[in-house]
Amino acid sequence: MTVKQFQLSDMLISEHQVSVPLDWRDPQHSPCINVFYREVVSVERAAQKLPLLLFLQGGPGGKSPRPQSGHPCWLPQALETYRVILLDQRGTGQSSRIDASLIAHKTAEQGRDYLLNFRADSIIKDCEYIRKTCYHSQQFYTLGQSYGGFLTLSYLSYAPQALAGCFVTGGLAGIDATAEQVYQLTYPLVAEKTELFYQQYPDTRVRLAQIGECLANEAVYLPDGERLTAERFQSLGILLGTGSGMQTLYYLVDEAFAGHAKQALSDTFLAQVMMLANYWDNPLYAVMQESIYGQGQQATNWAAQRVRDQLGGFKGNPESLPLTGEMIYPWMFEQIGYLKPFAPAANALAAYNDYSYLYDLECLGRNEVLVVAAVYANDMYVPRTLSERTAQLTANLHTWVTDKFEHDGVRQSTEVFEHLTTMMHELSH
Repeated sequence: MTVKQFQLSDMLISEHQVSVPLDWRDPQHSPCINVFYREVVSVERAAQKLPLLLFLQGGPGGKSPRPQSGHPCWLPQALETYRVILLDQRGTGQSSRIDASLIAHKTAEQGRDYLLNFRADSIIKDCEYIRKTCYHSQQFYTLGQSYGGFLTLSYLSYAPQALAGCFVTGGLAGIDATAEQVYQLTYPLVAEKTELFYQQYPDTRVRLAQIGECLANEAVYLPDGERLTAERFQSLGILLGTGSGMQTLYYLVDEAFAGHAKQALSDTFLAQVMMLANYWDNPLYAVMQESIYGQGQQATNWAAQRVRDQLGGFKGNPESLPLTGEMIYPWMFEQIGYLKPFAPAANALAAYNDYSYLYDLECLGRNEVLVVAAVYANDMYVPRTLSERTAQLTANLHTWVTDKFEHDGVRQSTEVFEHLTTMMHELSH
């Protein structure tokens, strides 16, 4: 169903909404949810039959980018060739978004079972429904950023006939890695990024330690009334894996204290931390984070917290404050107000041990769909070692390993999509 259509600059944008089963395992008896997507096409090519490019957003829990003139930066080039589909994955954006109020009325088990319908396998079935019913079964090209690359690998596993070719940026998941194995690799990567940050901005080492001491020794409250703990502040290390993250963290820390006093944290600092360290816009990112690694009969069981406890050394001291990255902890569902209603379901999800398999290694091993992937050598979120192993396990997958960009390179520079487009063209001819 087309909701509306409008022109923005040289783009014709149409908005669509379809109804799909909440539970694809029993579509005949399942209640339905809405899935929303935008189709974007160049005005001058709108009447042409063009190849379709489905963008798979990172996350989990991330809605698709909202198209603007020149944004996202890869879009203008894509529109020279493709009709682009920007999907709000189920549970995000306008696709039956999951809010705290929805989960708050469910028991722990009801919430867990509801959330299990929002994993990669269900998202791929939504994509297939859209492809078959709205695009007459025309094959998709896909562009998967980060978690969108995880989705791509699931798509290649279970519906490869639907795909004409795949672009992946920073998203070659460790298809046979457990959550614990992932975090055993990413904690050292965060430590390396933190040290690079201190080398680039030497004054921040002491200042971060001062902030940590302040938060450990007294109760400090954010403008929304929630207490800012040292561990919540440490979680802002997640910024360090993006192209502009070090600068963002530097400017934040640089104005941490009011005037010359090193005891009182400034209002502007606290306001910025409040905006950076919450999940109002993407609660599924927190709730579903570890479940994206869940396969078979193995519970994730708060793997990030377990590995953190094994490693130790996160208390901080007067000289330095360690930071954490893309890790979700059980205490977040106690300290962060918006996440509190999700706590029972999140704990039940952490204990769950009957996951569907997200990848078919045998199918990937004989893959015939051309896949070109950017692997970021210094990726803090998706370890290079796991990406390269997945590339070895997946037939017809070609990588471009680069240290020029961080994890969000495709959003930072047109060069990433341009390079992959050239690879796709050369390898398919």
